[in-house]
Amino acid sequence: MFRSAQHDRKGVRRQANRSLSTDHRSGLLLGAHMSIRGGVSMAIERARSINCTAMQIFVKNNMQWFARPLRADEIRAFLNHIQRRELGSVFGHANYLINLAATNPQFRANSIRALAEELTRADQLELAFLVVHPGAHLGAGEEAGLEKIAESLDRVMAGLPKIKTRIALETTAGQGSCLGNRFEQLSYVISRAREPERLCVCVDTAHLFAAGYDIRTESSLRKTMREFDRVIPQARDR
Repeated sequence: MFRSAQHDRKGVRRQANRSLSTDHRSGLLLGAHMSIRGGVSMAIERARSINCTAMQIFVKNNMQWFARPLRADEIRAFLNHIQRRELGSVFGHANYLINLAATNPQFRANSIRALAEELTRADQLELAFLVVHPGAHLGAGEEAGLEKIAESLDRVMAGLPKIKTRIALETTAGQGSCLGNRFEQLSYVISRAREPERLCVCVDTAHLFAAGYDIRTESSLRKTMREFDRVIPQARDR
């Protein structure tokens, strides 16, 4: 489930050009995270082999900071498969090393560079969203951590002004010093960002439940999502 901030007409037209990479409203989409072993285009075959209508992928090895650029033939093969297989929704997930709130300067610099590179790869594959874990403050405190996340996102987006892929901040379970387990934290980051229209939220329901939000019934889920809309009032369904 994705919700985006400041969804204007320009943004609607821009994302509409990626009709095979965004959500279709013709019915429920069911999917899974697929391996890109053997090339990113192989993920499409794996998804269709189990009758997926949606798919998430890592755009590179999820346990490495950096990777060689995608080749033109890899990009072309992926896009050809997308058009032929007609998956309703395809999006990416950033690597697990990234911590936009890191207190170590080098680690934070690596995180910013890695996110920028992966955002570029996602855009080359015409993915509408790249999901990223907001980060962990590592003892620096919630406010300091949230400020670092917003600043890191600003640096990434400032360096990539023409990228169409949006960054989706994932809701977290709140383990350790991880941020993003409260709607208020995500709202704060979006409100502090210089380009909030390029951000959205990926609502991970497992993380949401672990963080204490009640989603056990349809009515409780609706209540929780009304709270989401209240806390982040400019958010809208994707």
